[in-house]
Amino acid sequence: MKVRFKKLAPEATMPTKAHPSDAGFDLYASRVERNDLGQIVCHTDIAIEIPDGCVGLVFPRSSICRTSLTMTNCVGVVDSGYRGEITSVFRQHGYMLPYTAGERFAQLIIMHYPDVLLEEADSLSDSERGADGYGSSGK
Repeated sequence: MKVRFKKLAPEATMPTKAHPSDAGFDLYASRVERNDLGQIVCHTDIAIEIPDGCVGLVFPRSSICRTSLTMTNCVGVVDSGYRGEITSVFRQHGYMLPYTAGERFAQLIIMHYPDVLLEEADSLSDSERGADGYGSSGK
C-alpha cells in the first residue's frame, strides 16, 4: 500500500522505520512548544493521506520512558478524511526534559478496519464472560 504524505515546512522529516519489519513509522518533531495549558506539543509539519478503509494510529514510542511525559489522549486517531498536520500533545509530570526538535517522539501505525454497521437488539448472545467487568479475570 502506498500512502502519500506532504511536508508542510522545510524542516519536516519524512516518517521512517528503523527496521523493514517494524509496524510503525517513527514521527519526528520539527518543533516543540508549550500550549496555553502548559502541555508539550510536538509538531511534525507532516500531513498524511490515510487511504479510505484505514486509520492512522499515533502511539508514543517506548523511549517515552526516558522523559517525564505522557500523551494526553494515549493514542491519536487519524481518520482517512483528515489532511492536517500530525501532532501529539503531552503532559509533563516531572523534571526530565521533554522531546526536542529532530527527535522521534511517536509512531504511526496505519491499519485497515472493517466496515461495521451497528444494529440495535433486544438481547445479546450469551458468552463465558457475560457482563463481568473490571478485575473479573483475577490478578
